[in-house]
Amino acid sequence: MTAFTQSENQTAEDMRRQLTEKAAEDLAFREQLVSDPKGAIQQVFGIQVPDDIVIRVHEDDMHTLNLVLPPSPNLDEEQLEKVAGGLYYCV
Repeated sequence: MTAFTQSENQTAEDMRRQLTEKAAEDLAFREQLVSDPKGAIQQVFGIQVPDDIVIRVHEDDMHTLNLVLPPSPNLDEEQLEKVAGGLYYCV
């Protein structure tokens, strides 16, 4: 199984778009993406997301809008090393 990495050919935005499109077309996949995002990502891309990566899927509706903020600019040394080393993933 492929490790969870971003390839030159597929950006995080490409992956997000593909997941969103598939969820819009396939209700069963949408439910899986909400309840088990790592399993859904593995199913679509054949990659396993490491245990230390947390993925949350939120659904917007007529009364809810989810706002996603980038990582805090006040990172500690360990967090800064992970970001600089490419261990921060956004899907």
